[in-house]
Amino acid sequence: MRKLSALIITLCLLGSMPAVSAAEAGAAGLSLPAPTGRDAVGRTTLALTDRGRTDPWVPESGPRRLMVTLFYPAVRGTGSRAPYLDKDEAAALSARFHEDAPQLTAEKLIGTRTWSRVGANPLPGKRPLVLLSPGFNVPRHTLTSLAEDLASRGYVAAAVDHAFESSSAKFPGGVLPCSACGLPDKIGRAPIALSRATDLSFVLDELRGNPLIDQRRVAVVGHSLGGAAAATAMRADRRVDAGVNLDGPMEPVAALDRPFLLVGSPEIHDPAATKDPSWEAVWPMMTGWKRRLTMAGADHYAFTDLDLLVQQAGFEDTFPLDPALGIRLTRSYVAAFLDRHLCGGASPTMGLGAADIVG
Repeated sequence: MRKLSALIITLCLLGSMPAVSAAEAGAAGLSLPAPTGRDAVGRTTLALTDRGRTDPWVPESGPRRLMVTLFYPAVRGTGSRAPYLDKDEAAALSARFHEDAPQLTAEKLIGTRTWSRVGANPLPGKRPLVLLSPGFNVPRHTLTSLAEDLASRGYVAAAVDHAFESSSAKFPGGVLPCSACGLPDKIGRAPIALSRATDLSFVLDELRGNPLIDQRRVAVVGHSLGGAAAATAMRADRRVDAGVNLDGPMEPVAALDRPFLLVGSPEIHDPAATKDPSWEAVWPMMTGWKRRLTMAGADHYAFTDLDLLVQQAGFEDTFPLDPALGIRLTRSYVAAFLDRHLCGGASPTMGLGAADIVG
């Protein structure tokens, strides 16, 4: 297994990445990294209801509900700056992490600087679609850095919140409780991944005919339990061409015949001392193109916005992997994988062996 200098590879891929100026970062308090692609980014939010399906976790609530934020390539200078979270979502997310990171206050989260714009005019043409499924108990907004970057590179990214699976996801009527949060210990993770796969197929149905989207090129990228959902959605829906699991389980363990990328933290998915045996179990059953990467120094949230925002908020402990580098690596490897398998491109990053350590 070879050790590669991922930072050098990342710089080769990103070229002249736009920087956040000190003035901009200071004015916003917290700031997401600027997207690395050439396009400006638009953003719109959809509230979807699957009236053919009762919510699996809170049946008395009625039909299954989903919140979806679409990020898309946009005409530069149109629209207005999108907030990271509204005040209710910010308060709920701050409360979720108050014990571990009390510095991450609602006031700071509300002021987080994003790069997408609400009401921005879309660029012409149909784009490949990337569905994003977040980790359990965290909202879709925690994948905003990845979503904005993908949109700047020419993709439409659809970040999905699954009802009652996050403590800080706002639906029409308010922020829903994480009623399902105790379920993994009771019923396992596979039923939740199966439910999310159904959610994602419904989102694909709802986006059919959207003028921004090329439905012939679809991928699912998920963090944590969202990663299990990515694999499960591929098995259940042939419209999904490729998938990425960011430090999540591969449950249920079952065959997978299309391109799939596994990117994990050493704490959970180091091949030499894994805490999650599902990756080892499923590997021989993956018959399509496959790669497995361990991001050296990463913790479970290094693939999301959270480590960076906590650091910027004044968290005093040192992260083994610099959070900004964690985001850059995640963006680079995910984009290189999607470019190869949705767009027919090639990248030096994807020349890695079947299993490598990066960082």
